[in-house]
Amino acid sequence: MSKKVVITGATGFIGKKIVQKLIERGDEATIFTRSIEKAKQFIPNEAEFVEWDYKLNDWRSYLEGKDAVIHLAGENVMAKRWNDAHKKNILSSRVNSTRQLVNAIGTLNNKPKVFISASAVGYYGNSEEPVTEESKPGNDFLAQVVKAWEREAAEVEQKGVRRISIRIGIVLDKNEGALARMITPFKFFIGGPLGTGWQWFPWIHIDDVVGLFLFALDNEKVYGALNAASPNPVRMNEFASTLGAVMKRPSFFKVPSLVLRLVLGEGAEVVLGGAMVKPKRVELLGYKFKYELLEHALVSFF
Repeated sequence: MSKKVVITGATGFIGKKIVQKLIERGDEATIFTRSIEKAKQFIPNEAEFVEWDYKLNDWRSYLEGKDAVIHLAGENVMAKRWNDAHKKNILSSRVNSTRQLVNAIGTLNNKPKVFISASAVGYYGNSEEPVTEESKPGNDFLAQVVKAWEREAAEVEQKGVRRISIRIGIVLDKNEGALARMITPFKFFIGGPLGTGWQWFPWIHIDDVVGLFLFALDNEKVYGALNAASPNPVRMNEFASTLGAVMKRPSFFKVPSLVLRLVLGEGAEVVLGGAMVKPKRVELLGYKFKYELLEHALVSFF
């Protein structure tokens, strides 16, 4: 049976893929966007478009009678060098938009059955020990952002709506995201790990990210936090050497930590650190990863 789904952040890297899959399988997608004109450039005309600016106004009526809300909107964490203004936007874009959606849902006569919010493995901070969905949050800035983000999303449970927060790892796709940026130097034989290379790299294939969102949408037994990361995380050194092997390129040109800190500021710590993330609840709930091994995931793009 087809579902009626509201999606925010649909023009982003992950959002476009989710909308495509929903439409392919016959669901009705309603896109909440700040720019309808821009959204129509990325998303097929089968979708419905609604202007959305976080404030409680006419968009509320478009939530009425929907089966689900998938909330992906938020400032791109690595879009620019971190400063106080960018950090404020990272936090407010997630917390405020989530709060407005949850508050709006509380006013409806016919509420969505499920609210699925993006989250991030940054919740755990840096950790050498394995972390699962039950692990405590870290103490750095990004961990505090994710904690606040999930706290706002969890409020929807008080309104009788099932809630899932999907803590997304480093998403692999050939055309966008971290992998796309790393491919270019490897093409020119100057690829290699970032920083020391010893940090954990909790990766996940784009198909499995989309798969997890649909899994959460379709299964009533799924709720709470889910780690969207492969069961087999690797360190940065291993990621770079595997990418080099798949592309038939060397992997020994390291990008020094100092350079990353100069370019990204405090945001460099996101790249230079990481956690050994394990998707314990995801596997217990019965989701089957399409790509469990890094080599298989990378080969799929070449």
